[in-house]
Amino acid sequence: MTDHSITPPTELVRQWADMLASGSGQAVFAMAAQWGADQELEACCELLTDEWGNGHGDRLRRLRRPSPKPPSLKEQAFEAQQRLMTGAWRAEDWQLIRRALDTLDD
Repeated sequence: MTDHSITPPTELVRQWADMLASGSGQAVFAMAAQWGADQELEACCELLTDEWGNGHGDRLRRLRRPSPKPPSLKEQAFEAQQRLMTGAWRAEDWQLIRRALDTLDD
């Protein structure tokens, strides 16, 4: 069984300390909490796999850490419009905005 200690490695603690020094406390505490939760999840998934076979650990991982939902077409079109405003416009943004407009009722 793999070691899933909830004590973070020294290098990670150093990175978090550097971030704290730069004033990003909220982000550091969120990352630390996420890291600890991920360690616990991985230990549980490994235990499930060892006890009941393949698939159980993967299922728990999928349920507890679902893939992020892709942005909607409306959100993508808004991001394209923001790129236009900031000068980061891409050629494919025209098609994206057109697709979003095509979904609107007349």
